Amino acid sequence: MSDSQDILVPDIGDFDSVDVIEVLVSPGDTVDVESPLITLESDKATMDVPSPVAGTVTEVRIAVGDQVSQGSLVAVVAATESSAQDTSAQAPAGPKDGAEASEDRPKEEASERTAQAPAQTDAPPQSDSEAPVPKEPNPTPPPAPRPPPSLPPVTESDSGPLPHASPAIRRFARELGADLSKINGSGTHGRILKEDVAQFIKSALSQGRTGGDGSGLPAIPEVDFSRWGPVATEPLSRIKRISGRHLQRAWLNVPHVTHHDEADITELDAFRKTLKDESAYAQVRITLLGFVIKALASAMKAFPTLNASLSPDGENLVLKHYFHIGVAVDTENGLVVPVLRDVDTKGILELATELGALSARARDGKLKPDEMQGGCISISSLGGIGGIGFTPIVNAPEVAILGVSRAQIKPRWDGNAFAPRLILPLDLSYDHRVIDGAEAARISAFIVSALEDSRRLLL
Repeated sequence: MSDSQDILVPDIGDFDSVDVIEVLVSPGDTVDVESPLITLESDKATMDVPSPVAGTVTEVRIAVGDQVSQGSLVAVVAATESSAQDTSAQAPAGPKDGAEASEDRPKEEASERTAQAPAQTDAPPQSDSEAPVPKEPNPTPPPAPRPPPSLPPVTESDSGPLPHASPAIRRFARELGADLSKINGSGTHGRILKEDVAQFIKSALSQGRTGGDGSGLPAIPEVDFSRWGPVATEPLSRIKRISGRHLQRAWLNVPHVTHHDEADITELDAFRKTLKDESAYAQVRITLLGFVIKALASAMKAFPTLNASLSPDGENLVLKHYFHIGVAVDTENGLVVPVLRDVDTKGILELATELGALSARARDGKLKPDEMQGGCISISSLGGIGGIGFTPIVNAPEVAILGVSRAQIKPRWDGNAFAPRLILPLDLSYDHRVIDGAEAARISAFIVSALEDSRRLLL
């Protein structure tokens, strides 16, 4: 005996309209509990949606390229009797009536299907002699249907994720010929509103004489590089496409200033190396970055504007009373920024262990959505690669970012002679609307003093 159960997308954090990049099952496949059904890709991580029951897949309602949210229908599984009994106490049975089922699904999903698909006619009634079929009277339309032929085609770029907009806004954009992929939404989670489309059209009309890409700047002319030799074209990774637009937006909107400084970490590095030689700490990879994180957390407490964000109207500061620090991690697909939480309450060893685990998951593309959210400030460390300094871009709405380059042995005057010292370059980029030059210099000096005398981290 089996019981058909709808498998829905579970809670995936503060994400909406996540892309489906892989469908791992087909109708007729047998799955176990926790067997992955589909793979989703958010802005900077991938995640599998597992089956909560064991049984046989009867229907797959998702295709590669679709976008889903919490509660979206993934598949229908004919659960085995034992699996159905195990899950009956944990979740109520799915609705049997087609109208009730449509009410349980997210209203936005139902609305979008209605706008994109032609109306469905009810199936003819069955005779009394026919056996009942466990099937919804109004089956869900196939995913990603084409718009009705009465509407003009959607004007959207195919070189990125689908824009986040309701069916009504998509219809409005079609009527005006607006490319939704070039519009930055001002609604919740970046949702495109009607006002955003209207403003985009006004901006495009005003730029008609000078060109541009929607940013108000003249467009870079297109060049045929093949005239001078062989070329090849390869697409940017999804992470680079998304982060690139975010960085460009931050660079255009935030008045960046970078303050450069150096810290003498000779004694600090000697102390770190003694920890490596002790058996109690042999299993933990203790790096200088852990000490930098603690020094930055101390600076965030001493200078509250460092742990703040500017309100959208630019009139107020949102002061945060928690201390979460994002650390940029280099991966094959680009930089991702997992967030270490409550760093002010954790020691160097705990931070080193947690950072190692987050970095490993980042390189494997297995970070959870909530592990990349809620950062108050970021650190971009190039110490393992090289360089003597750089200008990191502020990760708005944060107001500052600390860059760290490779430490080098340099001569320093000790009052009697030049002595070799290990010097760490530090680069503090900040939003000049929130932090002025004098305060940035004081913040940098505070961080330098904390690194040069690690006892200050205990204060």
